[in-house]
Amino acid sequence: MKFKAFFTDDGISLLDKRFLPAMDKVGRVCHVFLTPTHAMLLHNLLGATAAGPDGGGPQCVAQFAKDLLFREYNLSSRNGNQIAFSVEVALLQRALRSVLAVHAQPPAAGDGPGAPAIQVRLVNKLPAGSRSATPFLTFETKGARAAVVQDVPISRPLSRSDVERLQAALDAAKDLPQTLVQVPDLPQLQSLVDRLKNVGDILTVAVTQYGDLHLQVSTSLVTVGSEFRKLRVVGDRANAPVGDQNLTASTRMDMAVERGEALSVQVNMKHLVKSLHCHLAKPDYTFYGIVPGGACLTVVFQYLIPGTRLPDKSISFYCRLPVLDPGSS
Repeated sequence: MKFKAFFTDDGISLLDKRFLPAMDKVGRVCHVFLTPTHAMLLHNLLGATAAGPDGGGPQCVAQFAKDLLFREYNLSSRNGNQIAFSVEVALLQRALRSVLAVHAQPPAAGDGPGAPAIQVRLVNKLPAGSRSATPFLTFETKGARAAVVQDVPISRPLSRSDVERLQAALDAAKDLPQTLVQVPDLPQLQSLVDRLKNVGDILTVAVTQYGDLHLQVSTSLVTVGSEFRKLRVVGDRANAPVGDQNLTASTRMDMAVERGEALSVQVNMKHLVKSLHCHLAKPDYTFYGIVPGGACLTVVFQYLIPGTRLPDKSISFYCRLPVLDPGSS
């Protein structure tokens, strides 16, 4: 089992400034999944997402084309050249920032243009006082005045069966809602959720094919909610009935669900708050949708190729929130 690569400047910047801060807010530990074509950061894909009163927590997937993050990418294993392991996100981020600080120094005499590069590799080392080797993800670089080697402890690489489970969970998580609505103002949504979480712990979320997103919290004493209307719709869409315009938001939503033109689910407020931290990855667009049957609430973050309006297919980032109610469909 071998892994060795050199970071691209854009790749290590994406991880350091965007994706690792976001993943650290979602959960303390994530899986790193390396394949011949992609590198991924995965949160909770092997967790019991349907267990416990809170549904087990959100799933989060950040997938990158290998050429976006790395050059000279060498990967081999007996598991179909796939390697997966878990790591503490904060330790990973701390190691990257340490090597970046040295990397920012002017190149040492004799180094070629663009040197030094930042290397990452999978190693086994014998810690002091231990009789068995421990796996590490090791980062190395050098500058004009210093060189640095950062060893980040990781779990033992997953077995073949666990890698297959991880891949199966990843394949299942790729199922997208038939209707997605774009939230144009993520800070406004965060501000709304910050207020709603002081009212209750369970949030009802509804998405219509008209481009409406409804959020509502109900207790025995009060019902508080808000809606975003006429949002951009991707996928299945419908025209809002003219006669519904004078009805209350909750009545319009109930009627849309009855007509099969909306889906409604309940999620844990803490899970939605965690997913909102993904704005730290600075997506260009954010979409919300509910998968058929109300199995989960999905948040899709889209990136554009810099300087264009075209989707960047080298990055895929999304969260799936387990539901506390089977929903309506």
